[in-house]
Amino acid sequence: MTIQRRTLFQASVAATAASLPWHAARAQAANTIKIGVLTDMSGPYRDINGPISVACTRLAVQEFAARGFGVEVLVADHQNRPDVAMNITRQWYDRDGVDAVVNVAASSVALAVAELTREKDKVALATSPATSDLTGRACTANSLHWVYDTYMAAKSTGQATVKSGGDSWFFITADYAFGHSLERDTTSFVQAAGGQVLGAIRTPFPGTTDFSSFLLQAQASRAKVIGLANAGTDTVNCIKQAAEFGLTRRGVKIASLLMFLPDVHALGLQTAQGLVCTETFYWDLNDRTRAFSRRAQAMVGQVPLSMIQAGEYSAVLHYLKAVADMGAPAAKASGAATVARMKAMPTDDDAFGTGTIRADGRKMHPAYLFEVKKPEESRGPFDYYKLLQTTPPEEAFRPLSDGACPLTRA
Repeated sequence: MTIQRRTLFQASVAATAASLPWHAARAQAANTIKIGVLTDMSGPYRDINGPISVACTRLAVQEFAARGFGVEVLVADHQNRPDVAMNITRQWYDRDGVDAVVNVAASSVALAVAELTREKDKVALATSPATSDLTGRACTANSLHWVYDTYMAAKSTGQATVKSGGDSWFFITADYAFGHSLERDTTSFVQAAGGQVLGAIRTPFPGTTDFSSFLLQAQASRAKVIGLANAGTDTVNCIKQAAEFGLTRRGVKIASLLMFLPDVHALGLQTAQGLVCTETFYWDLNDRTRAFSRRAQAMVGQVPLSMIQAGEYSAVLHYLKAVADMGAPAAKASGAATVARMKAMPTDDDAFGTGTIRADGRKMHPAYLFEVKKPEESRGPFDYYKLLQTTPPEEAFRPLSDGACPLTRA
């Protein structure tokens, strides 16, 4: 377990507090917001989260600037293990006075942390996990789901694949909450579109790097489409190994149900060309996304940014706006009240533009269906996508009435 502490806008809250009279230190602590970035710093989701997610959190804090309260950022690697994540989060809430946890990579981690956050009346900003259950049966008044979810990815990429002729599927699924949710949601859209699912195989997570036997089983099913209900390096390894086996040359289509720009970068356009994916952020969408990307890359270098990392910036910025609106002491006193204030305020930032937050905690913004360019079509660094379709928020995400979120019951 790795925990790091960084203070922004103050050299060190703890050191400063130690030099102040007890009542002044206490007042300063009451006026300091603490944000914990709980993420994957070393595992299969590092490239789409990790240090760049931390940097994007800090960018939001820096750009928000001092508004009468201090902000401290803590960082921890949860190793994609719910037990490790729970120990860190409990320590943050009980000992370190953390007010909000952001990122929470891995759906199994997010579901556990959301419940603990409700018990402690703090704030959870889930920017990395995918499971649509976070705004369904597992929704809470203390958590928000920001960037994307399995329903959105399944509907956009899954439907597009069926429409293009991929009407028989076999899934390679990461064996935990995220993979199960993505397979479930995609299956419903494939079947609704007239397709059929011929089978599925579950792969251990984390730790699987050799997918050859799983790919051969998928090929043996004679499905037209192999659906990858995984993410990060698992997706990259599956696609690379499928190419090595020549599956696409034999007419098998690989459906990367959740693929990110850093994954395309890792694959290279020669391998990734023609793949279709859905994202809610791309650096080259418009002037605002390009401006945000320039500011982020000034901090982290010339690297591809994922929609999760952009979501870190967006979610933290909106959280701090809500804190400023209600006052730091009130925000620290009740996470549920802070989340309610965030829902009541329209969202607006350079990464995602304008948007809203629904009663179930779903952050609403458009979804974009992309096709990966051929190498000769790319004009420069990270120019990897062609926009095929824009889906408005109310169509991209699951209808509020269908989620079974307890917060929406009359």
